[in-house]
Amino acid sequence: MRDLRRSIMILTAVTVSALVPAGCTGPSGAPGAGQAAEAAYVPGLGELMSLQQMRHTKLWFAGQAGNWELAAYEVDELGEGFDDVVSFHPTLGNRPVAPRDMVPELVTAPLDSLGAAVERGDSEAFGVAYEALTLACNNCHQAMDFGFNQVQTPRSNPYADQVFARAQ
Repeated sequence: MRDLRRSIMILTAVTVSALVPAGCTGPSGAPGAGQAAEAAYVPGLGELMSLQQMRHTKLWFAGQAGNWELAAYEVDELGEGFDDVVSFHPTLGNRPVAPRDMVPELVTAPLDSLGAAVERGDSEAFGVAYEALTLACNNCHQAMDFGFNQVQTPRSNPYADQVFARAQ
């Protein structure tokens, strides 16, 4: 009887040892396979555009303060954000135009002009390029039937906890 118990315990241990890793595998049988794809988060267009709005605002205040390093950072972040819009939302339901078409067509040139003005530290060119980007955003919204969502040059700073002036 003692040998039978020992054999059952060994058999149980071997079976459990074999089953535990199998329960931790993804659909292909490899540990974790498929889990990363299933858990991948794709931000919605609204989330991406809210970040773009924040960057647009911060860019204005950085430019007004002559903090060209911060302005360059925000221009770069805006570019990455627009790349994300095109990557994650190349089309958008039954909208008359697609983000993959409108973003490059309307936003690339104003963003490039902003980057050049920032690189030169040219306040006047910055203001003109910033307004061109703002207009491009509104034109894109209009073309995609989001005309109800208009952006403008910020009138007040919502980021009271951030210093926009250059560090001395």
